[in-house]
Amino acid sequence: MDPYAVIIKPVVTERSMNAAAMKKYTFQVAKTANKYQIKDAVEKIFNVKVAGVSTMHVQGKVRRQGRFVGKTSSWKKAIVTLTPDSKEIQYFEGM
Repeated sequence: MDPYAVIIKPVVTERSMNAAAMKKYTFQVAKTANKYQIKDAVEKIFNVKVAGVSTMHVQGKVRRQGRFVGKTSSWKKAIVTLTPDSKEIQYFEGM
């Protein structure tokens, strides 16, 4: 699987930014990707060493727009822990 098809986007929240100080980075990944594919993709894209990968499924939430009810999409989240000797990942290089 293509590494850029595995990693969809980083999850930028206050909690994930605090974890980045401990070399733990959170990404939205493809639903079909497994831990080995996520590890290889992060290592190839960002040129870092991965110590571990935790994955979880995030269920979609029910949203309303007036009287109409819908549901957001479910997605898969991965928390990637880097080795202590690895460099940090820069999210905002182009900004």
